[in-house]
Amino acid sequence: MTAIRVNLLPHRQIKRAQQQKTMLALLAFVALAGLATVVLGHFIIAGMTDNQTRRNAFLKDEIAKLDLQIKEIAELKKKTEDLVERKNVVESLQSNRAELVHLFDEIARRLPDGVYLKSLKQTGGTVALLGYAQSSARVSTLMRNLDDSEWFSAPRLIEVKSASQGGLRVHEFTLEVQHGAPQAPPTPTRKRTRRPDHHGTVRSQ
Repeated sequence: MTAIRVNLLPHRQIKRAQQQKTMLALLAFVALAGLATVVLGHFIIAGMTDNQTRRNAFLKDEIAKLDLQIKEIAELKKKTEDLVERKNVVESLQSNRAELVHLFDEIARRLPDGVYLKSLKQTGGTVALLGYAQSSARVSTLMRNLDDSEWFSAPRLIEVKSASQGGLRVHEFTLEVQHGAPQAPPTPTRKRTRRPDHHGTVRSQ
């Protein structure tokens, strides 16, 4: 019997070639898929970046608007405080106007001869007087006059020194005195008298 020999080499080459083609196709697919993934990821990241950029720009604009509003509110608050302060000053001046008139009038009446004032400053209940006197005795007289006034109390000499005014030697002085409106005297109570009526009964009046 004659043996039949089959040559399998072409078949193996064809199979190997098909496997290589399949491998190359798979590699190409993987490469294309990877490239597509990279491109898609790029577009996604670019879109997210653009979206975040727009959000950042929006937030920046809103923050700028809020800063402007806060600045306007601060300016309005400052104007309101200034108006309230002016209102308080006006009310204080109106309430103390009569008292200020008495203050200046009383000081003018209490100034002895040979003494004149350079400035007068009131801080709360303290009045600071700066002026010139012909002698230190005139300053003492002024302090006694102020102490005798119902509008002033506790005069205190801060400083007295020699100075020249108009070519004359004078004494420049600074003193403080407490100022306050005099207290109104208490209203006297009327005493009730008792007298008998025509029936002899004692009645109160």
